[in-house]
Amino acid sequence: MSYSLKISLLALIIAVSRPAASVAQSGSSQYKCMIQMTNYMGEKAYIAVSLINGKGAYEKTLYVLGSDKKWYPDVKAWYKALGKKTPNISAISGASVAGGDRSVIVLEIDNSKLNKDYKLRFESSVEDKEDHAKDVEIPLTTEGLSTKSEGTGFIRYVRFSPN
Repeated sequence: MSYSLKISLLALIIAVSRPAASVAQSGSSQYKCMIQMTNYMGEKAYIAVSLINGKGAYEKTLYVLGSDKKWYPDVKAWYKALGKKTPNISAISGASVAGGDRSVIVLEIDNSKLNKDYKLRFESSVEDKEDHAKDVEIPLTTEGLSTKSEGTGFIRYVRFSPN
């Protein structure tokens, strides 16, 4: 094989592989999310982290803190939004979190949703206490993910950092 043919083939391979690499990079990003709870008394909280579209409708579950499915109906708005199509969330669920504690989770966020009309909703629920359907809502923007967001219920605040 001639030298110029080898160079041409190498250039073709590089050109063809570049778009695939940029698509993979533009697919999604991971963000560390630290959730600090208020100092409430009682059972551990279950928290559903959801992607909410511009019309205020549930689009996707990003993470669930609390792994016992029998308590999912107590996270009322999230559970109702799921309807009869309960997703397999075993890969995106973890332990519930107690009053005063903090939890660090990793959220996988589709880059095409960033800086569009989307938000992240944190719904919290504690057994024998009220449910907070919009404990924290954060605009899914570069600015929203770079500031500390205060909660209105069991969550004191949420803070993000790139993973």
